[in-house]
Amino acid sequence: MTTPPQRRDKTMTPEEVVGRLSSGMTIGIGGWGSRRKPMALVRALLRSSVTDLTVISYGGPDVGLLAAAGRIRRLVTAFVTLDSIPLEPHYRAARQRGAFALTEIDEAMFMWGLHAAANRLPFLPVRAGLGSDVMRVNPGLRTVTSPYEDGEEFVAAPALRMDAALVHLNRADRLGNGQYLGPDPYFDDLFCEAADAAYVSCERLVETRELTEGGRPLSTLLVQRHAVTGVVETPGGAHFTSCVPDHPRDEPFQKAYATAAADPAAWAAFAARFLPPDGDEKSYREAVRVWHEEQK
Repeated sequence: MTTPPQRRDKTMTPEEVVGRLSSGMTIGIGGWGSRRKPMALVRALLRSSVTDLTVISYGGPDVGLLAAAGRIRRLVTAFVTLDSIPLEPHYRAARQRGAFALTEIDEAMFMWGLHAAANRLPFLPVRAGLGSDVMRVNPGLRTVTSPYEDGEEFVAAPALRMDAALVHLNRADRLGNGQYLGPDPYFDDLFCEAADAAYVSCERLVETRELTEGGRPLSTLLVQRHAVTGVVETPGGAHFTSCVPDHPRDEPFQKAYATAAADPAAWAAFAARFLPPDGDEKSYREAVRVWHEEQK
């Protein structure tokens, strides 16, 4: 009788995840704007020496922090926003000084680029972008003509392949199955499937059976273990972005972040307090707790 193979425990620390990344990689970062970003993994990345990155993201403070630290060589995005603050301030400053190359595409083109990569296709045809400046500012984009009798022209949205993807979910098990409990999946499953390696941070690790307890539908099981390389339990790991229903966006802290970004001295003080190179996620959470106490 054949013994079934043992399922592998994929739990890691943020530092172990970053230890698998290297300079020059193409990194995808899940979430959307200032919502459910894998910020604990981004902060660990900032504490490393990894640089010269191509970053693919529906951008938020993940892009802002990496831009402020000079880690981005090229950014592929549809936008970079803090949601309640329309334009991410570090991103704005980096673009104004020409700190990195930018590929800015339509949101739908971005989504279909993820689909293409997840299905290991070189591109997918889309109508989005036709007749717009997307084609002008991205002269490398090409169009294709339908081979059928309609003969319609489409944009060939290129596949957004990644060396690694970083995403944050509400729950996960040790095998790599990940669950979202909020209002939107934010394409995190596509990020994982489009990457050669995918790392999922989560608010809480649970037993596999708990993922479907309490009447939770199977549709909330967004990320499947076959597409996941490592899992990291990071309570509050999306801070200061939202991760509902576990926690809302920390609007007072986000405002302080954006205000500090406008002044080099203020940003240096902010970074020294919350993002020291010798820190860790525990010290970050404590620094944020003390800051909130001070605001009272």
